[in-house]
Amino acid sequence: MTKLTHLTSSGEAHMVDVSAKAETSRVAVARGRVVMARETLRLAVEGQAKKGDVFGVARVAGIMAAKKTSELIPLCHPLALSSISIEITPDEALPGLRVLAKASVTGKTGVEMEALTAVAVAALTVYDMCKAADRGMTIGEVRLVHKAGGKSGSYSAP
Repeated sequence: MTKLTHLTSSGEAHMVDVSAKAETSRVAVARGRVVMARETLRLAVEGQAKKGDVFGVARVAGIMAAKKTSELIPLCHPLALSSISIEITPDEALPGLRVLAKASVTGKTGVEMEALTAVAVAALTVYDMCKAADRGMTIGEVRLVHKAGGKSGSYSAP
């Protein structure tokens, strides 16, 4: 089993020292979903949610969250992101919205947490924007689907 890098030999949490690592181009893609009533999905898609533009507000919230990841997740390094993009797509089969985030950086550590945080906060924002119509929405399946760059190489979810 791989050793957890954020624990000392005595089990104490600490921030990993990345000062000796080389800067490389890194990218991470994460996704998640918000399942809702069909009527709620219709309101979001048609721009009829009481709070306004569900897609636009959730997209901006996800971008802002990615930029603040190190303030939210205690052992994450602050990163100067090269880019963060958020796609929010309606899916009638759920019914609901699918959220996809892609983050990139040239740096000494990866951007997986930034992509995951962006998805989670974008999904939470969808909930907030639509809760007046549907308090039964569920947020789920937030996961890393791809990462590339760095010493550990590439990963793609099966």
